[in-house]
Amino acid sequence: MLEAYGSAFAYLFGNPSSFLLLIVAVIWGIAFGSVPGLTGIVGVALLIPFTFVLDPIAGLLLLSGVYVGSTFGGSISAILFNTPGSPEAACTALDGYPMARRGEAGKALGIALAASAIGGIFGTVVLMLLAPPMAQFALNFGPAEYFALAVLGITAIAAIGGGSILKGLVAGLIGLGIATVGLDPITGTERYTFGNLSLLTGISFVPAIIGTFALAEVLQRSGERVTTGQVITDVSTQLPSLKEFMATRITLLRSSTIGAIIGALPGVGATTAAFISYSEAVRWSRRPQDFGTGIADGIAAPESANNSAVGGSMVPLLALGIPGSATTAVMLGGLTIHGIIPGPLLMENNAQLVYTVFIGMFLANILMLVFGIRAARYFALVLKAPYALVGPAIVVLCMTGVYALNSNISDVGIMLAMGAFGFLLRKLKYPIASFVIGLVLGPIAETSLRQGLVISNYDYWEFVSRPITAVLLTASIASLVYGFYGQWKRHRSYRAAVAAGE
Repeated sequence: MLEAYGSAFAYLFGNPSSFLLLIVAVIWGIAFGSVPGLTGIVGVALLIPFTFVLDPIAGLLLLSGVYVGSTFGGSISAILFNTPGSPEAACTALDGYPMARRGEAGKALGIALAASAIGGIFGTVVLMLLAPPMAQFALNFGPAEYFALAVLGITAIAAIGGGSILKGLVAGLIGLGIATVGLDPITGTERYTFGNLSLLTGISFVPAIIGTFALAEVLQRSGERVTTGQVITDVSTQLPSLKEFMATRITLLRSSTIGAIIGALPGVGATTAAFISYSEAVRWSRRPQDFGTGIADGIAAPESANNSAVGGSMVPLLALGIPGSATTAVMLGGLTIHGIIPGPLLMENNAQLVYTVFIGMFLANILMLVFGIRAARYFALVLKAPYALVGPAIVVLCMTGVYALNSNISDVGIMLAMGAFGFLLRKLKYPIASFVIGLVLGPIAETSLRQGLVISNYDYWEFVSRPITAVLLTASIASLVYGFYGQWKRHRSYRAAVAAGE
């Protein structure tokens, strides 16, 4: 291994242009990640033709740098405009935007940037040290394990309800219900399509997220009288102090670990990692009712997880030849164009390429710290404009980005409908987070449950008694009980305080 790292360093220092390539890639990734609808997938796909003129190592460095930058970039627009630039940043908006509305946009961006860098470096180090055993561990995950993992995230829905468990559950169930629209994944039967052919493929996740967050925000802001104190203008990024960093250290460690593990699972990706990490942060917090109001843990959890998942998702790609996320699926195409076949033999036959990419991703996370701070300054220029101009611009940008995803006007219709629905949820004070978690994790839970039951011939005991499944389901039940117990204690304390006041 040391010889391989030596060869990788020799390549990097023998080709100084590699560092310039990484800088360009990180800036490109941040730009694409921060624009709603474009996402890192588009950023990587657009650069693949340019890798023809590069050697395979430089080409993969370019693509991996874009992947790293884009995963953070989505948080900038999520925090400043409540408009996630990429699906991975949807959770970041839940606490990042409220903090920005309090006049702490720079602090929110600093927490997101620091958490992204820490999570990204953690995931890369895991990739460097544990790629082969993690790939082997990921192979143990079948439908039953994926179902249990989704259940672990979904069980936090009630806790995210804040003051009302009932509203959290209702919002989560609505999200789960909307996730069932489209063709049945097993039988192919139409469900809730009402004869509309565009709904056969279900509710697309990206248009739904952009509508729920961005469009609903524009609708709400258009009906408000914005005072001077509510205008976000101070966005000079402030990295967290040592005291603030230490306060979130447990969240960072837990979320980075969750991100690396979930990222290594084929087909799951950074978005799921962010939502499950956010759920776990809420579940284990002493103040779960504060999530959604703009707290540091609510930003640090999803940002460290989704960036850690970037390193994790490279594990199945390089070690098994199986994409760990949609972006790595596009990168797989870039590798095969250069005649490189990822798989168990890649690390032996192309050790220099693999270990150079490891080091390149490590450097890309450090570069992200430098250019992420500067990127916020350019967005600050937009915030100085009146919202009467910024709001319509956000709508046009979202509609253009959503249409560009699949060149499908139905996606725009879904975005508009979900925007109106998100606005209604806000007016009725139902938690958006519970709704989105149900929407994201619902399809994984349903498909995995039904596939697992078919494989086990509907033997429920065989389904739940698999070791990893049993551990995850037991943790779900225990944490659910613990969450309800904590809410009952807080409610009892509140009633006692009220009685004492009387």
